[in-house]
Amino acid sequence: MNFKNLLLVLLVSSSVFFSCVSTEEFVYLQDAENNKEYPNNYFFEVHFKPDDLLVITVNSEEPQATIAFNPPQIQSINQSPSNQIQNTYLVDQQGYIQFPIIGKIKVEGLTRNQLHELLEKKVSEYIKDPIISVRLSNFKYSVTGEVTKPGTYTLSRERITLLEALAGAGDLNVYGKRNNILVIREENGKKETKRIDITNSDFVNSPYYYLTQNDVIYVEQNNARRNSSAVGSNASILISIASIVSSITLGIITLTK
Repeated sequence: MNFKNLLLVLLVSSSVFFSCVSTEEFVYLQDAENNKEYPNNYFFEVHFKPDDLLVITVNSEEPQATIAFNPPQIQSINQSPSNQIQNTYLVDQQGYIQFPIIGKIKVEGLTRNQLHELLEKKVSEYIKDPIISVRLSNFKYSVTGEVTKPGTYTLSRERITLLEALAGAGDLNVYGKRNNILVIREENGKKETKRIDITNSDFVNSPYYYLTQNDVIYVEQNNARRNSSAVGSNASILISIASIVSSITLGIITLTK
């Protein structure tokens, strides 16, 4: 292929690409205004689910009294006392954990504060003024589809937004459909699905703005991806080049505004 033919294919491919994807499809929160306030109509808290791994410790002014509630964990030879494995409790499929002395406790559906209050009440029957610590240690979510780094991600914290999750996966590529992102969520043993338009700022008040444990995010391909699949491999490469050029152009336009 000589230079003229290459240039012609590039121009044709670019026209195909831009006819399928408008610049508005790349912009998030398009209707957001400067200093616009969004009323917090949805207060997010993690609710525990089966397969959650909880870290729970009990302390008091009398350390000896708490030993029974903090059973020793297996420690490797090379592990220092300060790095001992924490007391972890797996929520079973019925939503229970087996807690020392107290026995089975139903934790499914409870928030961290609710479980803290429940444990504090029960442990108080054995220890005066116990100090309870509760933490979820395996908050995870998955991102798949048209993103740069699809995969499953685990957090050490209990809250992450949909936008943060997408950013952690390297953001959507140019073929990602930003106005129709699918979130799959399990609640009370049932799968729920929700389509999210991240080009519209209203979604920040949605129950899906914050993710919950084990959410799956699927980014659907846009028309440009479908059309590029129908042409030859050389044209697909050129379309990719054209998309890079368009991204750089958009960046320049944004900087000069």
